[in-house]
Amino acid sequence: MERLKIGMIGLDTSHCPAFAKLLSEEENPHYVEGGRVVAAFPGGSEQFSLSRNRVAQYTTQMRDEFGVEILDSIEAVAERCDAILLESVDGRQHLEQFKVLAKYGKPVFIDKPLTCSTEEARQIFELSAKTNTPVFSASSLRYASGVAELGDGEKVHGCEAFGPMAILDDFPGVFWYGIHSADVLFSKMGTGCKEVTVTRTEQADVIAGVWEDGRIGTLYGFRFPGVNSFGATVFTEKGVRQGVALGTPPWYASLLKEILQFFRTGISPIAEEEMLEIIAFLEAANISRETGETVTLPR
Repeated sequence: MERLKIGMIGLDTSHCPAFAKLLSEEENPHYVEGGRVVAAFPGGSEQFSLSRNRVAQYTTQMRDEFGVEILDSIEAVAERCDAILLESVDGRQHLEQFKVLAKYGKPVFIDKPLTCSTEEARQIFELSAKTNTPVFSASSLRYASGVAELGDGEKVHGCEAFGPMAILDDFPGVFWYGIHSADVLFSKMGTGCKEVTVTRTEQADVIAGVWEDGRIGTLYGFRFPGVNSFGATVFTEKGVRQGVALGTPPWYASLLKEILQFFRTGISPIAEEEMLEIIAFLEAANISRETGETVTLPR
């Protein structure tokens, strides 16, 4: 199998060296075969501290530890590579960066969150269709052992996904870490959420979604010390399935296997409708947590 030349846009997240390591170290027991990160554009977001404060260190690491060629534009990376990992940690940058990448028609994995607004997510998918540029976006938690298999092959009546959910001053509300548990929730419930209501305290948010068929799915995002586990309780026709995300195999390795398959086929393992609705769910949650009201998902 010919090894894909993978480009990376946005060197401001720990995902960058984690992905490069799994793709390059053949002796690693969790090595993911089929591609290598060969070129990258550092990028960075001045409006987000966790981006601008980390670009330099990750750029140096990617160049010195993994031999990645650092280029001066998104275009240069796209021309050099077969497929793209759009890693920019600030989801508010993704639409503008994707507009550049879409000119090349190469498959693009957009790391979480896809965007920070439903309208921008919709624009990405419209441009994807117009330019025949395959798009896939997901949290690694969706594929984590201990969670991914819960309720497999069973009719799901409801689900509560849970995990840490910090709220940052310079990032849009629940989009920062809520995206992880939201991805797990929708992987169990599927699409069809019509409205969201949030109950919040300093310690936690409970985001309750009502689906068109009457099912209820909730996201419990907590901020208390000493608890960092992600997981879910899934209520199915055959009983209650509960689990927490396990560390082995690494979440990133499980996600990378899906990404490499996507790069080769051009087919996202998650439907566009579901990726879009996850963003709409989080956008509605941000409104509800400020107003205290039930919010209809933007369509």
